[in-house]
Amino acid sequence: MPRIAYVNGRYVTHSSAMVHIEDRGYQFADGVYEVCEIRHGYIVDLTRHLNRLDRSLGELRIAWPMSRNALTQVIRETLRRNRVRNGLFYMQVTRGVARRDHVFPAEGTLPSLVITAKSTDPSIIAKKNATGIKAITVPDNRWDRVDIKSVGLLPNAMARQQAKEAGAQEAIYVDAKGMVKEGAATNVWMVDRGGTLITRPAEHGILRGITRTTLIDVGAKLGLTIEEREFSVAEMLAAREVFITAATSICFPVVAIDGQSIANGHPGSISQKIREAFFDVAEKIAI
Repeated sequence: MPRIAYVNGRYVTHSSAMVHIEDRGYQFADGVYEVCEIRHGYIVDLTRHLNRLDRSLGELRIAWPMSRNALTQVIRETLRRNRVRNGLFYMQVTRGVARRDHVFPAEGTLPSLVITAKSTDPSIIAKKNATGIKAITVPDNRWDRVDIKSVGLLPNAMARQQAKEAGAQEAIYVDAKGMVKEGAATNVWMVDRGGTLITRPAEHGILRGITRTTLIDVGAKLGLTIEEREFSVAEMLAAREVFITAATSICFPVVAIDGQSIANGHPGSISQKIREAFFDVAEKIAI
């Protein structure tokens, strides 16, 4: 069965899906996106993803491509047509198609909407959770508005490539003060020697991850002490546990950073407890 994509009002085969060459997402990275997990036929945390989409669109002054209810139905239909039970959908909204000019196009220009969906193998995620992943640190060279989930991800792509070439799976951004910010595609957490769960505040300088937000609820349910504060690379390297969170992976333990083992070099117990409890707390909406 061929994959199906939704592109500006039409369901088309993935291989024939396309947007105009003067779409502003293509020429200016003038757009935003969301990625959402599908687990056992349920969309995970859709309400929070759509709330963040609303904020990103508002910050960039891009109109909604359709009503929220209509968008939800298009997402469901795209998932149904692709028969996704475990996997993800990717949704991108740009300012639309217009003659190339840096200023915004004329009022009334329609936003572009693309939605794709694919199945993934849960066993791959399970294997990474069992063994943990490696990371490197890199200086943060991104624009200041990383709180917006923009499609402008060139620095992130370069950082991920640098990680791959170093034999790692994630790159962790570090600011000029030597403080940890976030991963190239994840939020970063550490567990200190006393068992406190620590992550950088999301008011400025990082993206407010949806999985990050739900994980705070999970931690509260488990009775964990949680602190939102900055922490240094040195603190992270000395931590009891380090893990990263994202919608498509939930909670990956990080067992080595810049070639140095974290604790005993194996996944820790707290990240495992969080992962096991996550879907009991996260919102689940049937396809």
